[in-house]
Amino acid sequence: MPLTIEKKQELIGKHQKHEGDTGSPEVQVALLTERINDLTEHLKIHKKDHACRRGLLKMVGQRRRLLNYLSKRHMDRYRAIVDKLELRK
Repeated sequence: MPLTIEKKQELIGKHQKHEGDTGSPEVQVALLTERINDLTEHLKIHKKDHACRRGLLKMVGQRRRLLNYLSKRHMDRYRAIVDKLELRK
């Protein structure tokens, strides 16, 4: 269930800060969010796939750490990415 190259490029283009930016926290959070959403759908069907569930939990933790970094250092960027990805209800 990896992201297709086209989908990945689209996400990077939508969230990058400047041309060639692929490693900013915003881009990483967007890519992780897409993968998390895909795995969540997978686990709704395959409830006993515990290896996949472990990977999902690791990705959620990584996204949480990136968001904590943004909230501590760049609150405006944190709020923008949370609103754009609709992470908080």
